[in-house]
Amino acid sequence: MQGDWRGKRVLVTGGAGFLGSGICHALAAQGARVVALDAMVPDGGASPLNLEGSNVMLVRGDIRDAELHSLCQGIDVLFNMAAQTSHMGGQRDPVADIAINAVAQVRLIGVLREAAPKAVVVHASTRQFYGRPQYLPVDEKHTVNPPDANGVSKWAGEQYWLLENRVHHRPVVSLRLTNCYGPRLRIKDARQTFLGIWIRRVLEGEPFEVWGGEQLRDLAYLDDVVDAFLRAAQHAHEPQVGGRAFNLGGSPPLSLKDLADRLIAANGGAGRYEIKEFPADRAPIDIGSFAADDRAFRAATGWWPRVELDEGLRRSLDWYRPRLAEYIA
Repeated sequence: MQGDWRGKRVLVTGGAGFLGSGICHALAAQGARVVALDAMVPDGGASPLNLEGSNVMLVRGDIRDAELHSLCQGIDVLFNMAAQTSHMGGQRDPVADIAINAVAQVRLIGVLREAAPKAVVVHASTRQFYGRPQYLPVDEKHTVNPPDANGVSKWAGEQYWLLENRVHHRPVVSLRLTNCYGPRLRIKDARQTFLGIWIRRVLEGEPFEVWGGEQLRDLAYLDDVVDAFLRAAQHAHEPQVGGRAFNLGGSPPLSLKDLADRLIAANGGAGRYEIKEFPADRAPIDIGSFAADDRAFRAATGWWPRVELDEGLRRSLDWYRPRLAEYIA
C-alpha cells in the first residue's frame, strides 16, 4: 500500500460497498481519518458488515441529495466509488441510472470546489463503456461504444471529473476497472458480478450457471485494486498521472469455463456447473471477450497485480466460509 496516510482526511463515497470498504479498511489501518458515505441501497453491494473492525465513520446518505458540504469540508482525498453498477438496472431505469452516475457527480464536483478545492480525487470508472472490443487487449485509445444505458451514464460521469481537471486543474485520476473480486463482494446474487453468485453456489454445494463459457475475462483481486487506488492518489499531482483515465486489469485473461474450473479447484475440487446460453435480455448487451491493457498505469505508478488468480480464489472462499449466512441473508 502506498504513501503516508497518517492524519489524512479522506472521504470514500460508496464506502460500505465492496471496493469502497476495502479502501476504507486499508486507509484506516494506516492512520487516515476516514468517513464512508453510502446510500445503503438494498439491492446494491453495501452493508454495515463490510466496515466492521475498520474504525471508519459510516454516514448513511445518497450523493443525489445528501448534505455533502460538511462531509467534503477540508478533505485531502476523495475516493469516489458511489455508482449504480447494475447493467440490467440501468436498462430498466436509465433515468435513475444517469441521476446517480452523472447528475449526482456534477453535484459532488460543485460541492468539492467550495469545500475542498485542493483535494485529490480518484474516481472509480469501468471498462464497460468500451463495448464489444475491436481488438485485445483493450487500451485507453480504444473507441468508446457503450453497450447499454449504464455504460453511457458511467462514461458521462467520468468525463465530468476529467473536465474538472482540465478546467479547474484539480488532481483527478480515473481508473477503468475490469471484473473485481474478493472479500465483501456481493455474493447473494449476480447483481454485482457473475462471480459473486458462483462463489455462493460453490460454498452451498449447489451447481452454478456459466453463460456461454468461451468469453475471455481478466479478474482483479481486491487487495490489488485497493493498492491501485492508493497509488493513484499518491501520484495524482504528477503530470503523467493527474487528469488521466487508466485501464486497470488483473490476472491474465481466461475463459469463463476455465475460470469455473479454477474456482472449483480452489474449493478443493468440490463444485459443479452447467453451461447455458445467455438469457434473451442479456445477450444483446454482452460484450464478448475482454482483456485490459493496463501498461500505461503500471508505467506511471509502478503498480502491478500481486495476487495470482488461484490464490485470490482460495482467499475469497476461505473468507466467505465462516460468513456465508451473513452475506446471503
